[in-house]
Amino acid sequence: MSIGGGIFLLVVGAIMAFALDFQLVGVDIQLIGYILLGAGVLVILLGIISRLRRHRVESIYTVAVDPATGERIVRRRTEEGGPEN
Repeated sequence: MSIGGGIFLLVVGAIMAFALDFQLVGVDIQLIGYILLGAGVLVILLGIISRLRRHRVESIYTVAVDPATGERIVRRRTEEGGPEN
């Protein structure tokens, strides 16, 4: 969703910066277009970075023998971590 939103901001900003040719009192349409272009680029970059982040899931198995019964006990713990360094 963020990449699509960034593309939308780029398109609207480009239209406002380069295609519109009218003046409003106290409003610079071209400057608003350039601001939207910058925001679109930033949103796209943040979207790409968040998609490329790797998630790591680690399963830890603990095996023990119950001394009273002699049964084998297996415990599993799963941890989800962020990107590896």
